[in-house]
Amino acid sequence: MSQGTTALGSRRDLVLADLLPGTLVRDLLLVVGSAGFVGILAQISIHLSFTPVPITGQSLGVLLTGLALGWRRAGLSLSLYFLAGIAGLPWFSGHASGWQGPLTGYLLGFILSALLCGAVAERRGDRSVITTLLAMFTGEALIYLIGVPWLAVDLHVSLAKAISLGLTPFLGGDAIKAGIAALLLPATWRLVGNRAKD
Repeated sequence: MSQGTTALGSRRDLVLADLLPGTLVRDLLLVVGSAGFVGILAQISIHLSFTPVPITGQSLGVLLTGLALGWRRAGLSLSLYFLAGIAGLPWFSGHASGWQGPLTGYLLGFILSALLCGAVAERRGDRSVITTLLAMFTGEALIYLIGVPWLAVDLHVSLAKAISLGLTPFLGGDAIKAGIAALLLPATWRLVGNRAKD
């Protein structure tokens, strides 16, 4: 079975990022670049009148980062995204920065989701459409598992109300994002398969 090493951890199954040359410099560039990628996708933002939670491209970036980088690099990348945004870098949705109030739970969920998707990828879960879809849906569920209760507490509303504000309006879009990733990742592995043969 193909295995790779990173400057950030021990040997494990290859993820897409391992196919790039170098170690430490590559890993640092991937961590920073992926945080920037999520920040760019955050600017694809549609604000709905009935909820403080916008429709964005962020979660697609989070899940792709996890599945492409592995859990260590993805966790660092999304931690960087969160901490730099809180510190003032305007790369949250709508060029926002600083503490995000009711949206903070989603941002914390991004970190956990990226860790989970990265761990799945390191177990070859990004090689088929079905397993990639399962990873994406599980990653999305983890974002909501943190984000929706945080939303309820921050807005002082019931959990049922928070679900109607911060979950149900986004399920269709999430299914589309999962479908995009489920097609992209296995196809990418087929394209580069000769470099990562067992």
